[in-house]
Amino acid sequence: MKIAVAGTGYVGLVTGVCLAEKGHSVSCVDIDDRKVALMSSGISPIYEPGLEELMVKNMDRLNFTTNYKEAYKEADVIFIGVGTPEKPDGSANLSYVNAVALQIAESIEKDCVVVIKSTVPVGTNDKIEDLIKVNLFHNVKVSIASNPEFLSQGTAVRDTLNASRIVIGVEEPHAGEILSDVYKDFGAPILVTNRKSAEMIKYASNDFLALKISFINEIANLCEIIGADIEDVALGMGYDSRIGNKFLNSGIGYGGSCFPKDTKALHWLANFHDHELKTIKAAIDVNENQKLKLIKKSRKYFDSLKGLNVAVLGLTFKPGTDDLREAPSLVNIPILLEDGANVKAWDPVGIENFEKLFPENITYSTSIEDTLKDADVCFIFTEWDEVKDFDLSNYSILMRNPIILDGRNCYDLTSANKAKIVYDSIGRETINNLEVSLV
Repeated sequence: MKIAVAGTGYVGLVTGVCLAEKGHSVSCVDIDDRKVALMSSGISPIYEPGLEELMVKNMDRLNFTTNYKEAYKEADVIFIGVGTPEKPDGSANLSYVNAVALQIAESIEKDCVVVIKSTVPVGTNDKIEDLIKVNLFHNVKVSIASNPEFLSQGTAVRDTLNASRIVIGVEEPHAGEILSDVYKDFGAPILVTNRKSAEMIKYASNDFLALKISFINEIANLCEIIGADIEDVALGMGYDSRIGNKFLNSGIGYGGSCFPKDTKALHWLANFHDHELKTIKAAIDVNENQKLKLIKKSRKYFDSLKGLNVAVLGLTFKPGTDDLREAPSLVNIPILLEDGANVKAWDPVGIENFEKLFPENITYSTSIEDTLKDADVCFIFTEWDEVKDFDLSNYSILMRNPIILDGRNCYDLTSANKAKIVYDSIGRETINNLEVSLV
């Protein structure tokens, strides 16, 4: 099938490449000439494991272009995968989706299905249908469908090719049949429903997972107070099939492009209709507070960090991606700098993006060892494998004061107890094997 994809971010590019992998002819549209040239040469503009390899493999079925008119005019299906960033009030910014819809209206010259892949508020598909049909240049039939994505950054290719489900929201059976045909070789359960239900499935899914994370973080905070171990608690909970063991890892909160934006957007939508989602509001509040957990822990050891050497391990919001959106590092590092700390940071893939935001006052390192050298305290913000595999005994060798504040519970307590360190993690016993107090 001839397919066009608007937008080449995480959603658009991964969708386009994976559709090409399944045999479709795909044109990916972006407004950035430099980015298009990069992709045309087989180079992915985003860090996503496995994506670049699939791009190269399927270049005969992939076309990258800035010419949206050519891409859209003969397409059987057009996917909209552009960003819907958060506005200051928490609502979704739909300007990019609307702009693409107008481009589609002026360009299409045959009957087609326009699919909104971007995460949009409930009812957006109806508005896009009106926008396109009012602005059509040619006498063609257009069907609008909702097809939300359920991929996670760092595992986006796997999540797309091995989807847990494919949700298709349509108002016309014909559009559902066409999209079912697009996905027939993906081997995933296909749910065909109406558009508003499909839109809500996306928000409800993401917000439930965000709520689950915030819940376990609140339990972790209580575990620290009463002396319970959150990892044993989560393990015991996870054996219950009604609860499951996914998203029960305590830490310093969720980040990324989805959960923060989607919880706020659904909360805003509910308030707009004079309905309050109390559980979602609680998840948002808990997450914002949780991001500062390590800063609060540091006050147990230092009245101030002024003049101290602070090592930071991990800048991205999660491992496997170079994405910084809503990463705890973005909240914590400015506080460290304001406190007068000398900050040295390491991340295997996120430094380039972080340095664009903080070009000064931070020393960036290419190794964990160099980052830790002569440090007074270490903050762990991202659970990269390189961090989890790092020998705990090296902290006491490299650091001036081996105090480790671990926001991702990278190490087991048995190993920590064998090292001459202070190891303070989330929801667990604090290990203090130093002979002198550093407070």
